[in-house]
Amino acid sequence: MTFDLLFRAVTIVDGTGAAPYVADLATQGDRIVALGDLSGYHAQRIIDGDGRCLMPGFIDVHTHDDTNVIRTPEMLAKISQGVTTVIVGNCGISASPVTLRGAPPDPMNLLGNREAFVYPTFQSYIDAVEQAVPSVNVAALIGHTALRSNVMAQLDRAAYDNELHAMCLALEAALDAGAIGLSSGLAYTNAKQAPMAEMQALVDIIGAHGALYTTHMRNEHDGLLDSLQESFTTARNAGADLVISHLKCAGAGNWGRAPLALAALEKAASQQSCNCDCYPYAASSTTLDAWRVDGQMEILITWSEPHPEMARQTLKDIAEQWGVSQWQATERLRPAGAIYHMMSEDDVRRILAHPLSMVGSDGLPNDPNPHPRLWGTFPRVLAHYCRDLKLFDLAEAVRKMTGLSAARFRLQDRGVLREGAFADLTLVDMQRIEDIATYSDPCRQAPGIDLVVVNGVVSYEDGRVQGRQGRLLKRQPVALAD
Repeated sequence: MTFDLLFRAVTIVDGTGAAPYVADLATQGDRIVALGDLSGYHAQRIIDGDGRCLMPGFIDVHTHDDTNVIRTPEMLAKISQGVTTVIVGNCGISASPVTLRGAPPDPMNLLGNREAFVYPTFQSYIDAVEQAVPSVNVAALIGHTALRSNVMAQLDRAAYDNELHAMCLALEAALDAGAIGLSSGLAYTNAKQAPMAEMQALVDIIGAHGALYTTHMRNEHDGLLDSLQESFTTARNAGADLVISHLKCAGAGNWGRAPLALAALEKAASQQSCNCDCYPYAASSTTLDAWRVDGQMEILITWSEPHPEMARQTLKDIAEQWGVSQWQATERLRPAGAIYHMMSEDDVRRILAHPLSMVGSDGLPNDPNPHPRLWGTFPRVLAHYCRDLKLFDLAEAVRKMTGLSAARFRLQDRGVLREGAFADLTLVDMQRIEDIATYSDPCRQAPGIDLVVVNGVVSYEDGRVQGRQGRLLKRQPVALAD
């Protein structure tokens, strides 16, 4: 038998958390077909291990790549990290199903300007992704704020009954077409007025369809624990799987509360299906909002629509130049983007190390001065936190980026190395890998990601995209609850 690809004597880190071991691995078509001692077999291409590790392709569970997988299908920022699947539609914002009345409301503008929102149905989004053939696989959530924007002229209130009904119908149609679940961004201005009852009606549909609910909670600051309980209750009432997006203890007054948040997550997980995702940095990145400005933390402006010349400067420096307060400067700059140095490193490490946490970059590909997490998240987990700091062993690091993620997001036959699984593979030199993306120079490809395979096709090698074989991954239907 002649295989398509044959990896010889690689250290297999299989994504399950099991101890690494040395073996051969072979692919045929889009699947792994053999694993073990394959000496004597032939292949179209043989790749020698040379002391390197073969892992499942990484799954970025928290992205805002919705429009980029179509507009820039090479997806170099992701595939160069070893990412083979992205989950889009997070934080309540998605590219579909959306019909805008005008400019996209904040924070939907993180996905692009009005011209980027040309997918009135989820099926039209599927068609566009499939036509683009990105280098990575794509699975999509439907954003709560996106649904609101379709039916509400003003988003500073609760939805009326007829509006909520229309939102529910749109969500059902998207789920039937293959969307994997619903996301919310309840901390943002254009969703925070949605009461728990509005969310419950939508999450009930998620539960009935056996889908997933992810939430950027109402409050990651002093209301952290109350927001966790609201999230747990909403999902539990609906019987829906839950993921807490980018779990953090935001703001200096909230530092040190990671053990309390994780204890709450553990207790909930003993009663219902829930996890969290996180990124391996102590700074966040999103739109510039006055309520986030405390006058103390460093805030770096990454873009400003009315004042683009102020990008790459701190809010404090801008305010001093203008002779105004930081809050007055914020209003002048908006709409704008910012990086907020709002977390403690100790809290970040505690959350990242927890067995219930998955890794998601939360990168913003449309930001002209992005947070380094866009390019560096997965190498940083492997190099900085696993190899150098020994926060966890290699098997656990890879599980958090592959097997756990595939199981929670129900990506069938992905996230693990075994016979019959899809051939999404990342070949890593653990001696050379480094996260070299920085706040001052964020768009840098990490060394040590030597080869990436997506659906059986070598898609990244020698520092560049070699082929594109990504797919739109649809939710696997389950029997509806009575």
